[in-house]
Amino acid sequence: MSTLLRVVHSQGIKNRLTFLAKSTTVKVHDVAKRLVSSTSKKNDNVSDLPYPVQKPWISYGFDYKNKEVDRHKMHLTTFVCVTIGLVLHAFILGYMPDVTMKDWALREAFLQLRYREENGLPLVNPNVIDPSKVILPTDEELGDTEIII
Repeated sequence: MSTLLRVVHSQGIKNRLTFLAKSTTVKVHDVAKRLVSSTSKKNDNVSDLPYPVQKPWISYGFDYKNKEVDRHKMHLTTFVCVTIGLVLHAFILGYMPDVTMKDWALREAFLQLRYREENGLPLVNPNVIDPSKVILPTDEELGDTEIII
């Protein structure tokens, strides 16, 4: 809007845009001047009202009788909800210990790998379960079942 007013104020465009005026008495030049001008107005009128007219007040729902108490409680509630509800909980969740123990399991796995490499042991023990305790089916029980290894 301000760019349009600047364009209208320029001398070359002003004379060419006179067809934009709705009536013959109003010129584009006068409209632009009227929109930009600012004057101080003196208020010499004395009101006959016994009390000043106040702007209607809509309560935030904390206090329906006192505007200041209502606004104070609203600001306090908003501050507490945002500060404690969001910021403090995010801080607690960020610094809470690992309850799933994923960090511990990964660290323990790296320690076991380093121990096995230093002592010349296989990385994975083939006899994790004692072979004498494993019961395998016989050839008669398997029959024609295809075994994929």
